[in-house]
Amino acid sequence: MGAREPEFSEQFLPYVCLDDSINMDAGDYTVMARIAHDDTPDKPDERQDGFWPSLDPKAAGFIGAGNGWRKRFEQQQAKAESVMAAWLNDEWFYCGIILSVSIDETIITDHAASLWGIEANYPDSDNAYLSQVANELLSEALDAAKAERERLCVLLCESAA
Repeated sequence: MGAREPEFSEQFLPYVCLDDSINMDAGDYTVMARIAHDDTPDKPDERQDGFWPSLDPKAAGFIGAGNGWRKRFEQQQAKAESVMAAWLNDEWFYCGIILSVSIDETIITDHAASLWGIEANYPDSDNAYLSQVANELLSEALDAAKAERERLCVLLCESAA
């Protein structure tokens, strides 16, 4: 059985704010995942094809044919309206998860890996996806930190010679 991949044991809370963070240690490295505001001004219905339900089979939001189509359409329409209203009321927002890596108190890279366009505090969500994203970015961040550490070591050795 192989070595287990490192992961964050700490999780983002069910309600998050900008700059909230979680940390984990991986050998010499401390990795911090933080929430940053995604400043793209697009509304949810401008970002997501099929945000609004449709009865048109060629539309991205087509709800499907068959029994109960009216009820499905009404439910999906009500959900879309609720999500949009919550976004307009600043109850949820789009964010990025940025991972930075340090050794002791020295930051090796403050932007080792990131993913953007993620919903934070989305209606009826527990924000568990934010922690999943942090874990998915972790190996990329550690690889970037190791490469940056090696680069810095070479620079220091050359300048000392």
